[in-house]
Amino acid sequence: MKVLLVEDEKQLAIGLISYLEEIKMIVDWAQTLNEASEKISVSTYDFIFLDLGLPDGDGMDLFPDIKEFQENALVIILTARDEVNDKVLAFEKGADDYLPKPFSLLELKARMQAILRRKSGWNNDLINFGEFTLDINSAAVSHNGKSVGLTKKEFKLLHFLIIHKNRVINRYQLAEHLWGDHIEDEYQSNFINVHIKNLRKKLGDSASTDWLETVRGVGYKVNV
Repeated sequence: MKVLLVEDEKQLAIGLISYLEEIKMIVDWAQTLNEASEKISVSTYDFIFLDLGLPDGDGMDLFPDIKEFQENALVIILTARDEVNDKVLAFEKGADDYLPKPFSLLELKARMQAILRRKSGWNNDLINFGEFTLDINSAAVSHNGKSVGLTKKEFKLLHFLIIHKNRVINRYQLAEHLWGDHIEDEYQSNFINVHIKNLRKKLGDSASTDWLETVRGVGYKVNV
């Protein structure tokens, strides 16, 4: 997953980035309101971790940009401000969670997982789709208890499509998720096509993959 960390405290940011990368996140970092606004307008994020006390303004002021450019991003407020009024305002503006500083990195991870489950409609680490089961903890896919051998990138691609079920995901978003960058030409976009083709073949050896739809000229969609 690709995430944006909006945080001006350098040491805290470095620690967070290290942890997020350790749990396989691709991280962009913004230290100011303006920097965050620019990144929000040009990239696609799964999570935005937002500090409120920034050098050039209040993090709350980013919500209009988030609504305009990051419709599907999940927002967790990470701040030293622990007043009830701040929490209420953040949720009214669209935040998905509010975590006062100092906080545990394990708690942050748990809250991220809880939000994903709630938003996706799944309540545990096993996701059933079609005739398959995806185990998030072991990064494995099975059919009737029999393992389906996927590569790490194939698993990441499938998981990303599933947690964004019933939504068309374009090749640029998939490339950012897998490699942390945009696709810039047709040659590179073929890598996505190859991964999808391999997914269909490996899963199709066990059962139908009609739920994995190609939206011609745009991208792919999991219908669940």
